[in-house]
Amino acid sequence: MKSFTDSPLYEPGRGAIVHVERPPVVETYQLRKVYRTGFWLNQKIESLKSCTMTVYQGETFGLLGPNGAGKTTLLKTLLGIVRPTSGRASLLGHPIGDRAVKQSIGYLPENPYFYDYLTGWEFLEFAAGLFEIPPSVQRQRIPELLELVGLAQSAAKKKQMRQYSKGMLQRVGMAQALINNPEVVFLDEPMSGLDPMGRRQMRELILSLKYAGKTVFFNSHVLTEVEQICDRVAILAKGELICAGSLEQLLGVNQDIYQVKGIGGNPDILKRWVRDFTFDDEGWYGQLQGEPQEFLATLRLIGAQLISMQLSRPSLEEFFMQQLLKRGITQSS
Repeated sequence: MKSFTDSPLYEPGRGAIVHVERPPVVETYQLRKVYRTGFWLNQKIESLKSCTMTVYQGETFGLLGPNGAGKTTLLKTLLGIVRPTSGRASLLGHPIGDRAVKQSIGYLPENPYFYDYLTGWEFLEFAAGLFEIPPSVQRQRIPELLELVGLAQSAAKKKQMRQYSKGMLQRVGMAQALINNPEVVFLDEPMSGLDPMGRRQMRELILSLKYAGKTVFFNSHVLTEVEQICDRVAILAKGELICAGSLEQLLGVNQDIYQVKGIGGNPDILKRWVRDFTFDDEGWYGQLQGEPQEFLATLRLIGAQLISMQLSRPSLEEFFMQQLLKRGITQSS
């Protein structure tokens, strides 16, 4: 996969933003959305409840939540596709729905609709035309984007999109979201339909956007991927924003428990020190029980070598489930 510095999204002087004080890109205050349903439209469903949040420039922000939590509604509201019932929000300093910001944002829906009689290349030309990108720029940018998302030019030029797999369509969708070199990229379930290799490529692509100074806002059910990618995350459940913050703020660090990994030594002695002791071809690992200094002294005596010792914390998935269970919410709710 191409380095982000070689991609059409990289501009000299606009590398990864490292300033502590970063301007807000997305801001919402008491954002609320109520849908009317039923035959007489006399029933109300509150999809968003007083949602207040901020996303800063240059960060990767992950929005988590079970099915029906309101994630897509929030995304569409920010993009101006859905009008809020009450509250206010801004995008790049403009009120949501302002046409002035359309040129600066990219969007990949969860279930995008493509003109499937077109080839991927023709579709990207069409998307580029909507942004009035000159043909000379298109001829350079489209091949670079195809390489960036991992889609072969031969397939993009010769196959109609009706012949594409879900993963290929996802790659085309990602390319069209980036065709205008946006400042902010909104992705709704970007890992959907991708195999493990495809998810890895998508993760690397999102990280390259971050390093190029882009702001990435995305929803995902793949919590392990979110944990590796995001600077900050938020959890939405039944339309309510439960919490938001960095992984360190949300997960914390247990000051008393260490995860240890090493090689060599006497397994019988190590089992006295390491809870859930596991031994395989790569060495041994588990959770330290006892004083770290005494443990290190013991390793020297038994000829063992410590590879790593890290403070333990819950995974994002464990934290996510804990937050839902506290509120009596299950994934199938």
